[in-house]
Amino acid sequence: MGRTAGIIIIFIGLSLLIYGVFLIKGISFHIPLDIVVKKKGYTVYFPIGTSIVISVLLTVLASIFLRK
Repeated sequence: MGRTAGIIIIFIGLSLLIYGVFLIKGISFHIPLDIVVKKKGYTVYFPIGTSIVISVLLTVLASIFLRK
């Protein structure tokens, strides 16, 4: 289990690093299910679609790496 947990932590760290670079460069990505509410003075994002995609990817990766 120690090796598998290490691989998962490394993958999560690399994913956060890539996302951080996107944030620093100002690159944003939204898929059609993301909700954006723009009012005067503020903008609110509800990344529902992105959350679903990330959840599916993490579930697939966990099932691959955590098989016994």
